[in-house]
Amino acid sequence: MKSFSTLFTVVLLFTLSACKTTQPNGKGKDDHKLTMTFLQINDVYEIAPLSGGREGGIARVATLKKQYRQQNSNTFLVIAGDFLSPSVYNSLQYQGKAVRGRQMVDALNTAGLDIAMFGNHEFDIREAELQDRINESRFQWISTNSFHKTGNGTAPFVKNGTGAFPTTRILQLTDADGTKARIGLLAVTLPFNKADYVSYTDPLQAAKEAYNRLKDSVDAVVAITHQSMEEDERLARELPGLAAIIGGHEHDGRFARIGKLPITKALANAKNAYVVTLQVNTKKKKHNVKTSLVALNETMPLDSATNDVVQKWNRIAEENYSSLGFDAKAVVISKGEPLEGRETEVRSHSTNLTRLIVAAMKEAVPQADVVVLNGGSIRVDDVVQLPVSQYDILRSLPFGGAISEADLKGSLVIRLLEAGRANKGIGGFLHYNENLQFDQNTNAWLLNGKAIDAGKIYHVAMPEFLLSGKEANMDFLQPKNPDVVKVYPAASGKTDPRTDVRLALVQYLQKNSSRFLNP
Repeated sequence: MKSFSTLFTVVLLFTLSACKTTQPNGKGKDDHKLTMTFLQINDVYEIAPLSGGREGGIARVATLKKQYRQQNSNTFLVIAGDFLSPSVYNSLQYQGKAVRGRQMVDALNTAGLDIAMFGNHEFDIREAELQDRINESRFQWISTNSFHKTGNGTAPFVKNGTGAFPTTRILQLTDADGTKARIGLLAVTLPFNKADYVSYTDPLQAAKEAYNRLKDSVDAVVAITHQSMEEDERLARELPGLAAIIGGHEHDGRFARIGKLPITKALANAKNAYVVTLQVNTKKKKHNVKTSLVALNETMPLDSATNDVVQKWNRIAEENYSSLGFDAKAVVISKGEPLEGRETEVRSHSTNLTRLIVAAMKEAVPQADVVVLNGGSIRVDDVVQLPVSQYDILRSLPFGGAISEADLKGSLVIRLLEAGRANKGIGGFLHYNENLQFDQNTNAWLLNGKAIDAGKIYHVAMPEFLLSGKEANMDFLQPKNPDVVKVYPAASGKTDPRTDVRLALVQYLQKNSSRFLNP
């Protein structure tokens, strides 16, 4: 990849068009100072508002863009990865094809997104589906370290009509008094998703090379990233000359400042947006950055054109849910506590939501000795308020997927549970049935109070994704592993709860309605 990276080191000059371009007004003279604004969102999986319509929604993002663009035409709406997947829409069909992020591209096109980069979840969808989404997009892409791997080798991803994704971009800007400035952009993605059609170079090294190509020909360089805060902080220390790091990946909103260099990450699902204001002095070769947060709540109006697109997709979704056997508006929980689905919680310990899902899986596969659920399958990243509808179940588990059954040797069960315990804090953290527990005193896993026997065979129920070996630190869990004694045929039939973990949960809640619904 080093030779390939060298091959694509040419910086592509590109001017992003604005709805209304500010031209020199002839008054005064060039003061060598130019101010531009980045409006940042990241990790957006919902196009419609959440929390009963009170926060989030791409229509509010569109209004924010219009408001800031009226103040300064050098304003750019940027998304720092993870928007094509995962989504409740990704298991739905429209016009004979899986939706797979089409609703998001449609909404973001209308909202006026300017710049996008890959998050790791963009590569959840199939190669052809990703290519369709790229071709449908009206915004610009940038990819410094993620490339398209094909049978003919590795090359940049390509958008029909505009060509290859550049590894860097230069925004060429002009303000009202005629000041001209050049802002360099780079974008790096953590090499997490190992999809067969993607090839990564090292994010830090790629960022360094891109920065060094840009720094002498621009007035400032901004990095757009989709990686952990720790890696962003390392990037800031390695490249202190960056003006700002606009980041994604964490969902809970982050901010750090390394020296004078700010790192910003907004809340997931556009519950707020970071405003990163960059002022450059082209004469003194200096820059200054200010950051602020804007809440995207009921105080922010819905842009009508974007909201029309959102409502169109809501209607498409409701028709799909019905065909899949779900009544999106039906209430399944009306009493008790809100469901804890925040990423920080479901990836580190048991919550009432994870316990419900595991109980539903156990009821769907009553003969299972062990039931495991990876925390990363829960993507709502929110506290789901009452009443809880079937739609809330669907958006909490957007991947859906069947419940797989397999007979595993006890030694493999122990290895799996240990890997899950070691994955605390990430999506591979495992939840399991209540009669299974880890004894801290003996460092042993106990089932019904007895240590799991390494030589015994246990019947295990799990999301089908786990048995693919693609979960973090669980590549050993595949049918070809000799300790996987038997994999059972996939269930079939629209009413069989094993065909979709969401169906299993809905049926479980309906069967136990006296516990969850007010009389």
